[in-house]
Amino acid sequence: MKKDEFWEGVRGGFPIMLAASPFGALFGALAVDNGFTIADAVFMSATVYAGASQMVGIELFGNHVQPWLVVLSVFAVNFRHVLYSASIAKYVRHFTFGQKFLAFFLLVDPQYAETEKRGERGLPITFSWYLGFGLVIYIPWIINTLVGAIFGQMIGDPKAIGLDVLLPVYFMGLVMGFRKRDRFLPIVAVSGLASVAGMHFVGSPWHVSIGALAGIVLAALLPPSNQAPAPTGIEKEA
Repeated sequence: MKKDEFWEGVRGGFPIMLAASPFGALFGALAVDNGFTIADAVFMSATVYAGASQMVGIELFGNHVQPWLVVLSVFAVNFRHVLYSASIAKYVRHFTFGQKFLAFFLLVDPQYAETEKRGERGLPITFSWYLGFGLVIYIPWIINTLVGAIFGQMIGDPKAIGLDVLLPVYFMGLVMGFRKRDRFLPIVAVSGLASVAGMHFVGSPWHVSIGALAGIVLAALLPPSNQAPAPTGIEKEA
């Protein structure tokens, strides 16, 4: 493992870790409120490692929903990760089987976006960089879950101090980083409208997968483009 590349990944993932930390603590607090033990909450963060689906899972557990429906709902929220893994496969094909196993486990939204951007800029996607970027988010997520589970009563309502907007704003930034790609606007618009409609007519968490599938269908139906993807704002600065 190359230390320079590892620490480059750590530096890249550090701002994301800061933005995600309050939500790791919030999950720990909500998990305990829904009947989880501290160990249960930490175990779920360590094994599921997906903030949105963890929130959905504890809500359903708290309402005594059938286990199969909990699993199906979590899958619906996380279906996009199947698409993520297919998209970055070309960048990690040189990883060993064990490295790929760990890489896809760590494949959350920002990990996907940064891997895509780095690959498009022609920079190597090494396992050292990937691991550094992933671990600096993953390990604090578990630690913050533990903190939230123990001291959850002290967190209060995150909306009162604006913590609930941190991750949505960051994810919007991730999406806008691809704004120079061909047909970005119609695909994002259709995906967003389909997600809103899905939320209204079907409900959460299915609207996430509905929006993603609508964008994929439109992208597949549009005629192919001979243009190479335009650089993102980050690439222009590089």
